[in-house]
Amino acid sequence: MPKPIVVGVDGSRESAAAAHWAAREALRRGLPLRVVHAWEGLPETAESESPSELRAPHYWARRVLRTVLDRLTSHHPGLYVSAEQIGKPPESALRAEMDNAELLVLGSRSHSGVGGLFTGSVALATVAHSFCPVALVRAGCSETDGRLPDGTGSAFPRAPYRDVALAVDLLRPSDELLEFAFRAAEYRRAPLRVIHAWHHPHGLGLPDADERARVRAAVEHALAEAVAPWREKFPAVYVRETLTEGRPAHEVPKEAGGAGLLVVGHRQRRPRIGTRTGPVTHAVMRHVTCPVVVVPHA
Repeated sequence: MPKPIVVGVDGSRESAAAAHWAAREALRRGLPLRVVHAWEGLPETAESESPSELRAPHYWARRVLRTVLDRLTSHHPGLYVSAEQIGKPPESALRAEMDNAELLVLGSRSHSGVGGLFTGSVALATVAHSFCPVALVRAGCSETDGRLPDGTGSAFPRAPYRDVALAVDLLRPSDELLEFAFRAAEYRRAPLRVIHAWHHPHGLGLPDADERARVRAAVEHALAEAVAPWREKFPAVYVRETLTEGRPAHEVPKEAGGAGLLVVGHRQRRPRIGTRTGPVTHAVMRHVTCPVVVVPHA
């Protein structure tokens, strides 16, 4: 049985957008969708014996899940969707879901925004410790946002998809990362924009123009070699390679502008306390407005 796409919801605008994005992704991939809401409240056996002021939070928690489920079934006919309320802390609930998820989807707020449980520290911790791909979706994200505008500047539901952007680190190339991005582009029939940011290792003084050109040519060749096997595996995907000079944490968010989806890697490390995600992942989570998928790799 195929693994589902799993989305965590908490009643926020961000998680509502994430749920609809996850539904569209599930339909594109022909996968079931599983909606989860983590809430630590009274067990159902104790609810009927509790005062009304204690039963109210349980009622609202169930309503969050029911509302999302009703909207998904109404807006996405043909989608196979299931839902469950889980009596665990959000971090524990999401970690357990990773065992059986093709993709985990969460809402993501801007750096200055205010969101729910799954849109702030929980989302950050989930990405930092994930062992399956995690998609982060902003509030207000809609189907037309991922499509190209027409001559009037507006998009419509059947317009071609915007590029899928992929950030590649040539020091740690990842098959998982490349495969996810190529498949995402294939599902959307969208071009794939492969981004690599490079900079000359400064030694004794600044490099001259000839040296910089030599380094750039070597990087360009290495990028082409890394992408070549995947071009052969996905011949229908149009690929464009983009080199930019500078630090990846600064350049990747800029080069991803105009994309409908950005895919980045996250190197798995030994379990640790805290929510360190690496400079590139941290930068795109803060500054990129399109949905971002973080793919863990060795």
